[in-house]
Amino acid sequence: MTDKPHRAEQSSPSVIKQSVRFVTVTEAHQGQRIDNFLMRELKHVPRSYIYRILRKGEVRVDKKRAKPTRKLQAGESVRIPPMVLPEKKQSKQAPQQLLEQLEQAVLLEDQDLILINKPAGLAVHGGTGSPYGLIEAFRQLRPTLPFVELAHRLDKDTSGIVLLAKNRKALLSLHDLFKSGKIDKYYQTLVYGQWKSGRQHVCNTLVRERGRQQKVQVQAGGKIAESIFYPKKKFKQMTLMEVKLLTGRMHQIRTQLAELDFPVLGDTQYGNFALNRELKKSIGLKRLFLHAFKIHFKLPLSGKTYQQEIPLAEDLQQVITNLKAVK
Repeated sequence: MTDKPHRAEQSSPSVIKQSVRFVTVTEAHQGQRIDNFLMRELKHVPRSYIYRILRKGEVRVDKKRAKPTRKLQAGESVRIPPMVLPEKKQSKQAPQQLLEQLEQAVLLEDQDLILINKPAGLAVHGGTGSPYGLIEAFRQLRPTLPFVELAHRLDKDTSGIVLLAKNRKALLSLHDLFKSGKIDKYYQTLVYGQWKSGRQHVCNTLVRERGRQQKVQVQAGGKIAESIFYPKKKFKQMTLMEVKLLTGRMHQIRTQLAELDFPVLGDTQYGNFALNRELKKSIGLKRLFLHAFKIHFKLPLSGKTYQQEIPLAEDLQQVITNLKAVK
């Protein structure tokens, strides 16, 4: 985005008066709705205020009024009216050590996508309790990128492959692939119990627990969740599993395995809490044993096929090594 020079005059410690400004739409925001475009430009402004200035015609695109659903084209000029904004709070910056770790974690990058190996313990985006996440840290790492967005989510305690889009067309294309089930995603997980049934296709419905937005349960009337489970290696009381996701519901793998009485080891929400404490001491398992290790898809935008596979995270591989030693 290129802005014409504008002044921001600070009138008090708590507010900033901002004069009218004009923003030229770049290729990165081609096809984006004007309301979403403004929410990104005016991050600290309430949604209700953004829709109000649109409704009043104070926002113009090439000097014309625009409805919230108006899709922008590259080269158009968006007029953002003068306004009084709350003073921006200084956002917490990711530490240099994390930025260096993310730079080393990039698996593949081209003109459309970035595939990155997310470390466990890092949320994909900032929120309550997390001042920054993977996407905020990556934007800090690559401040000159005109556009970079998450294409999907991975739980904070899950490690492995995450897709980032470098332009809006790629982002929308990935969203379509996820919705149509044309992205093959595979995980590795260690569960309690010896899996005896071989390959198993599990299909059920998941709903969020009432009053608990970050927990789900198997229940009729929810969203369809499908996974295929394969046993890879059996231990005395545990099984290393490979999982192919056919849908991408929140906590899908963890919930389905818990329902089958094969809880994911290290899971603090659906797992065996006493066992987790014991395994932390005996085999050094300190977190959720879930790793997104393989992905395969074709991006219609470019016709390019992406196939990426990575080994288990080092801490999880060490757990397997320790487990073999105490067999």
